[in-house]
Amino acid sequence: MKATSNTTTTATDAATAELQDFLARQERKDLLRFVTAGSVDDGKSTLIGRLLFESQGIFEDQLAAIRKASGRRGSAHADLDLSLVTDGLKAEREQGITIDVAYRYFTTPRRKFIIADTPGHEQYTRNMATGASMANLMVILIDAANGVTTQSRRHAFIGALLGIPHIVVVVNKMDLVDYDPDVFARIREEFADFAAKLEIRDLTFIPVSSLYGDNVVRHSQKMPWYGGTTLLNHLETVHIASDRNLIDLRLPVQYVTRLDDKTRGLLGTIASGVIRPGDEVTILPGGHTGRVQRVLGPGGEELAQGYPPQAVTVVLEQDVDVSRGNLLVRSNNVPPVESRFDAMVVWMSEGLLETGRPYYIKHATQIVPGEVSAVRYRIDVNTLHRQAVPTLGLNEIGRCAIHLHRPIALDPYTRNRQTGSFILIDRVTHNTVGAGILLDRKPSEAAPSPERWTSQPKSEHVHRHTSRITPEQRTERLGHNPGTLWLTGLCGSGKSTLAYALEERLFQAGHACAVLDGENLRLGLNKDLDFSGEGRSENIRRAAQVAQTLNEAGLIAICAFIAPHRLDREHARDIVGPDRFFEVHTDAPIDLCRQRDPHGLYELAESGEVQFFPGVTAPYERPEAPALHLDTEGATVEQCVDRLVELLRQKGILPA
Repeated sequence: MKATSNTTTTATDAATAELQDFLARQERKDLLRFVTAGSVDDGKSTLIGRLLFESQGIFEDQLAAIRKASGRRGSAHADLDLSLVTDGLKAEREQGITIDVAYRYFTTPRRKFIIADTPGHEQYTRNMATGASMANLMVILIDAANGVTTQSRRHAFIGALLGIPHIVVVVNKMDLVDYDPDVFARIREEFADFAAKLEIRDLTFIPVSSLYGDNVVRHSQKMPWYGGTTLLNHLETVHIASDRNLIDLRLPVQYVTRLDDKTRGLLGTIASGVIRPGDEVTILPGGHTGRVQRVLGPGGEELAQGYPPQAVTVVLEQDVDVSRGNLLVRSNNVPPVESRFDAMVVWMSEGLLETGRPYYIKHATQIVPGEVSAVRYRIDVNTLHRQAVPTLGLNEIGRCAIHLHRPIALDPYTRNRQTGSFILIDRVTHNTVGAGILLDRKPSEAAPSPERWTSQPKSEHVHRHTSRITPEQRTERLGHNPGTLWLTGLCGSGKSTLAYALEERLFQAGHACAVLDGENLRLGLNKDLDFSGEGRSENIRRAAQVAQTLNEAGLIAICAFIAPHRLDREHARDIVGPDRFFEVHTDAPIDLCRQRDPHGLYELAESGEVQFFPGVTAPYERPEAPALHLDTEGATVEQCVDRLVELLRQKGILPA
């Protein structure tokens, strides 16, 4: 009896040890998060179902339910419709499409996986962006029979925008094209040409048939011309260890707790970097410093170091004021703390984005009130062209200027996906209405600072002189009042054409006027300026001073400048005088502007030869309330000039 008991105990201990060893091996495995995307009916759900089925990632009761549902649905190819593994919503199964993001987990001997199956419909772009936001890898499916579609390009753009390190293009349904290698080669070449315009670090192409399992888990005998890896093998072996940022310590504080009467613990999940006892850290945005005494794991165990994405408790040697939403960083690696920044925003609400409307911005573990101060441009994700628009609609993506009511620590998204992203929340409904990623803002592209507009002359011994001729005498002599028409718009929108046409009309009527053209000034007075944000700002400041001088001489100044920054135009108005300055927006679609461009500047900007070009590689801030809006696509030059003359009459510059 005793021997039997000892034998049972030994077997139990062995089973326990084996289980613990198995769990330890599972814990040590890498975790790969990947997202699937593609057009409708490209076979995303079937592909995932094939992966799960052949890797034994489906439970028996799930298989039984899928076989039953397959029978009701009438699968034409087999008694098992693998697309039903992820199409979980009733509406999805009825329509045969994916609507929501479906998450699935499976494991192989080499690696653990979390899959996000995202919708293919354009109307569910927001769902796709949500599923892709935390992915290490994206699988873009392309139907071999249909080739590269606008949705394929859209998903590649979003994947690149969200900084997904690895993209796999799976050319699916090769069975429908008789496994033709030329079809695969043609699709690979077309997609690679488009992807060359994007920042994609790792791009792989694999031909498959998810319906029959070709090149999904096992190599296909039907495609001997393909010498690459299978999809599963690529997922198991792609290198992801270097994808994590272990350099920049970023620890958002989630909660502050008392470990005992004298010790406070700072709880949070490490977003990036490594934290160790003895490290000197800075708490942002306040800037207080402290030294790490201990790093504790989730169970309170002492850790020699913490690294992402561990949840840790940090104990500091000093009693420093820290609260939820603060960010712990290493003192010799501190990000900028700002309240104004630019971001790419994916709009997720049925209602339009409203500039100036109060929103909550949730960044890491803090919520800060703020607003979108301007929409700089919208991205046409099919062509990658930038379009000047006043707002964003559902599923649209654009570059926006964000203004927060208090400063936060900022990282560009390309450096840190956790602290470089945020969501916008409606302050009334508390619904998430948008998601944004912080841009790596270059000083030369940034909006100009106002200092140069308000600075004083270098010398204190400079004094203003006054003309002996009064403004009234000039008006009586010339027959009109002075004024400045400031024509602003994208390159190619018609500013210079209208400026010189208006000058000719006014001259023929006997009025004194002069054109200040942006290009002409850069050939002389402003030839020392570049096209950076500061260079453009100084260009406008000098032009405004010249316009003021022309007005003081009684002339009508007709200014034709892109003047992309709204603040510069407001300063120009202050210099000229608000009663003499009239902003005119010459507006045309960017594609039309590109066609009108006689010097090929748009093409040079898109190829990278011309930098900081408004509407392409730099923002253009549309006038919010111009004195006149001219649609130069829908009106002739003569019609636009008529409206400009009428504006001058309405403002009292020309006699009625």
